[in-house]
Formats: sequence, C-alpha cells, structure tokens
Amino acid sequence: MTLDYNSLLTALGISGGCLAVTLLMSWSVARAQAFLLTWAAGVALIVVYVVLYGFYVDYPDPLLGAISFVLLLAGLSALVGAARQFRTGQSSLRPTLSAAALSPIVPAAAMLLGFDGLGFIALNVAAALLLSATAGEYWTGRAEAPGPIVGLTVLYAVTAFGFVLCACVLIGDGRLVLGQAPQNWAEDVSLAISIAGMTGIGALSLALNHWRMAGKHRQEAMTDALTGLLNRRALFDRHGSMRFGPFAAVIVFDLDGFKSINDDHGHAAGDRVIRAFAEELAASTQRRMSAARLGGEEFALVLPRCLPEQAEQIAERIRAAFAARAIPTDGASLTCTVSAGIAFGSEDAPGFETVLRQADKALYAAKRGGRNRTVTRTLRLVS
Repeated sequence: MTLDYNSLLTALGISGGCLAVTLLMSWSVARAQAFLLTWAAGVALIVVYVVLYGFYVDYPDPLLGAISFVLLLAGLSALVGAARQFRTGQSSLRPTLSAAALSPIVPAAAMLLGFDGLGFIALNVAAALLLSATAGEYWTGRAEAPGPIVGLTVLYAVTAFGFVLCACVLIGDGRLVLGQAPQNWAEDVSLAISIAGMTGIGALSLALNHWRMAGKHRQEAMTDALTGLLNRRALFDRHGSMRFGPFAAVIVFDLDGFKSINDDHGHAAGDRVIRAFAEELAASTQRRMSAARLGGEEFALVLPRCLPEQAEQIAERIRAAFAARAIPTDGASLTCTVSAGIAFGSEDAPGFETVLRQADKALYAAKRGGRNRTVTRTLRLVS
C-alpha cells in the first residue's frame, strides 16, 4: 500500500506539530534557552505552511500559494536563527527577520504574477539554501559534541537535497506555468525525507540540548559562584587520587586580616577582595595547574609538574601582585595582603590530602611569622 501526496503532507504536519509543542514545553521550563522558542516558532510556521499548502494542492489559488511560500521560508529562516542561537548563545533576531523577509520575494512574486512553475523552482532553491545554512551553523559548532551535531548536519543537508531534487525536476520539465501544485517522484521523495528528517532532527536536537544543560549543571556544581574558580569538591575530584612526586606541589593561600575587612567595610567589600585575589590567582594559573577556592578566604593552587624554585616564584609573584593591587570599594580603595604555604611531594608519592595538610602547616607558619609572606613546609622563608 502506497501513501498519496496528501497523506504525506498530513504526516509531515502532524510530525511538525508534535515537535513544535515539545519544543515550546521544553522552553517553558528552561527559558534561558531562547533558541528553543525560536526553533518552536520556526516549526510552527512550517506546520501552518503544510496546512495552507494542502489547501493549495486541492484549490491552486496564486494568493494562497504565495502565502504558503512566505510561511515556509519564514519558518526555515527561523531554523537558521535557532541554530545560530544554539551555537553562539546570542540573539539572531535581525538576520532571521532579514532572511524571512528577503527569501520569499522571488517565489511569491512569481506565483502572484502567474508563473507558478518559476515560483516553485525559486521556492525549492531558497529552501535548500536555508537548510544548508542551518547545516552549516551546526557544522561550525561540531567541536562541542561531534556525534550528535554531525548527525544534525547530515539530516539538514539531506533534507536540503530533497528540495534540490524538486528544483531539478521542475527545471528539467521546463514549464514556467503549471496551473497546479507539482506532483512527481521528487516531491514524494522530498516529503518522505522531510518527515524522517524532522523526526531525527527533533530527537537529536532535544537530546543535545539536554546534554548541554546537564553539562552546565555539572560545571556549576564544580565552580565557585563568587570567583569562577574550581570549588573544593572539584579540586578533590580532580586531584584526590593523584600521587605527588618530588616535582609536584600544592600552594595554599589565605587572605590576611579578612575578618576585619568584613567588619570595617562590609561583606560586599569582602566579596570584592576575594574576587580580586581570585583574578590574580587565575592570571598566574598555567596549563595543567588547578586553581580553587577552598572556602571563605582560603585558596589553593595545584602544580602537578614543577621545580621547587618555580613553585616559590609563582607564590611570590601572586603575593606581591595582590599586595600592590588597589581594590575599589564604596567611596574608597583597599590594599590587602595574602600569606602562602607550599608543600611538595616526595619519592614516597604521598596523596593529595597529605600534601594539602603539609601546605596548610606551612601557611600557618607564614601567619605566625608576620603574614604577607610565603613559607615552604621546610620552613624555608622567601620574603
């Protein structure tokens, strides 16, 4: 049993309608993901196009055909915009509206002037270009999740190819005036591809969005909200099972007199001081190093591979830079200092917690020694 053209159109409309509702519901619970709303609007416009085009198939009125052309190309333009929003996280309203306004001009004008054959050729070419642009947007951002994004690229490209087939068949036919909707093998193939493509695109896109949201939640759970550095949990997850040889080190920093800063200037000023030190720490963090806020005014820097002299130089550079920094607060500026303790691994390769405790002991020695200084676990002072 074979499906006729209207049955394929109905299947496409139902598939698109279900996808539009799913996207709208997904956006309603995650409104920061604006691309979902853009995408839902695009699919909804395509569904309305399918309904109107179904009427055009039975009653080929030029005005009805032109309106359906505008709806389809506006919907596909929204898909391009949604793909760009997903990739960049930025609004794509202006280019989306520009594409939606410009792409239907030739197809709709040809249909209204009575050259419906030319209008359908232009429609298929424009649709193929917009779908190719959507595929290109995803391909550009494939590094984020190669598997599903390459799958999306292929599905959009294959759907675009279906429209190219339709345009080629119409060009081969050579008629500029048809008097009815084109119905040929290419139209049937294109509709079948569109139905399968919409299903696959919807499943992959929603799965990709859920994967991205889960990754964002994981990142937030591992990041200190005030400073953007790793938090204590993330530091232990990353280095908790690490063994520290003689060329690995942990540096622990603690802001000097931080309680008095909160008492004298308020907690907002204290937060600014913490952020300022985090900026100095992050600026000195090189590849393979891990900078974290352990809690309160205490920070740590893990150096998996370094010479003792390098660790001391890094700690001193951070200490000196922070001491020289003027931190603006309400109506004034503060200068603050930090103490640091350094501990190294050994030939016995102790674990992370052991080395961290040794760095804490060195930090306490720096505090007892007058603060604003760096001390190693061997109590070798660098001032």
